[in-house]
Amino acid sequence: MTEKLLSPLRTRPWPERWLTRMLGAGVATGAYVICVPAGSVPVSVAGEVSGGGGVALAVILVFLAGYVGHRDDLAWPLLVVAVPPAVLMYVSFESEQPLAWAFATLVIGAGALIAAMVGRCFRPRCGEESADGLLCAAAGR
Repeated sequence: MTEKLLSPLRTRPWPERWLTRMLGAGVATGAYVICVPAGSVPVSVAGEVSGGGGVALAVILVFLAGYVGHRDDLAWPLLVVAVPPAVLMYVSFESEQPLAWAFATLVIGAGALIAAMVGRCFRPRCGEESADGLLCAAAGR
């Protein structure tokens, strides 16, 4: 069972791949809805995270991005982890604070990519030749 949960998605059948991606997007959406109360903006005008909800959301999204990065290609964590909260944030900001939304989206996207790259370093090597080995070798692996 553990091998099925941690194996690369490209080796799995396509329904399982897409179900896993949709579940990840659902978790990211659910985390945003739970951690950020309705009607409140998670980032104030000054750029500070308000309350523990922002920290909890960041922790959930980092772990989710690391998991998706470990299992899937590098672009998928952006689509699965970063896009759902960014869309919900855009709707909740109601175009009042476009710079705050852009900054928060940039931070979420960068965090998702960094967590995904760290997750990819823990992938087992199965004879695949890619540039990921160079990044992991620089990290001491």
